[in-house]
Amino acid sequence: MDEPVQALRATAHPLRLRMLSLLTGAELSAAEVARELDITHANASYHLRVLARAGEVVVAGEERVRGGTAKRYRHPWREGLKPAGAPRDIEVRAMGQELVRRWEDRTKDRAQLCDAELWVSEEAWAEAMTLVQRAAELVHEEARPPRSEGTRKVALTIAAFGMEP
Repeated sequence: MDEPVQALRATAHPLRLRMLSLLTGAELSAAEVARELDITHANASYHLRVLARAGEVVVAGEERVRGGTAKRYRHPWREGLKPAGAPRDIEVRAMGQELVRRWEDRTKDRAQLCDAELWVSEEAWAEAMTLVQRAAELVHEEARPPRSEGTRKVALTIAAFGMEP
């Protein structure tokens, strides 16, 4: 299977999207991922292997655990923020499913939603895309291990794209 198709299939699953988010702020083993996402260790291991084969996560190290070796994974998110091919339908559907789950789990204190299909100047669009890119970089750069003191769990789902006239 070619790399783009493998990466597409790897990221087109809501659970694996959650894993990528989790592994942005911390290097975790399959057991730690399983505990945080409330899934079985076997399920976490399977999905981490899929993500690793697709290059979406990397092995950040290994540690000895009860006579065995546990791999610690991380998500090299910065590479994913580089301009790439447009997401395909399956990725957009997975992102939509994840947005619904996140919306149901939100706190009621503050949320910002925007859904618009507008005509704007090239300058306004360029500025908006710069702000969107910076927002994505900011939350990824500041990601911490789950439940770290002084942090709160947040979700940032962004879809911004030009439209055919």
